Amino acid sequence: MHEMSLCEGVVGLIEDEARQHGFHRVKSVTLEIGVLGHVAPEAMAFCFEAVSNGTIADGAKLIIDQIPGSGWCLDCGKTVPLTERFGACPDCGQHHVQMTAGDELKVRELEVE
Repeated sequence: MHEMSLCEGVVGLIEDEARQHGFHRVKSVTLEIGVLGHVAPEAMAFCFEAVSNGTIADGAKLIIDQIPGSGWCLDCGKTVPLTERFGACPDCGQHHVQMTAGDELKVRELEVE
């Protein structure tokens, strides 16, 4: 389950920010997770609770915003929705689509005290 190591990285990032900015408690964490990134939101929620136990983020609410996949079709020159990695352009059917969104994992927002 790679979500465990992803959550360890998120908690590490939060702790670094706490040292830098001097906050003492995290009330909520908002993550952006791309739907094409092969990260299960349910597993992230489970792992975040386990990994954050005893840290500055202990008890924080985890909010996950899923980002849809999109790409730029090099053949028809359009931004198109993607439902799978390396999928064909839904407009022209060609496979020359460069993914522009959908595989990210970002900490978008922290609510802190």
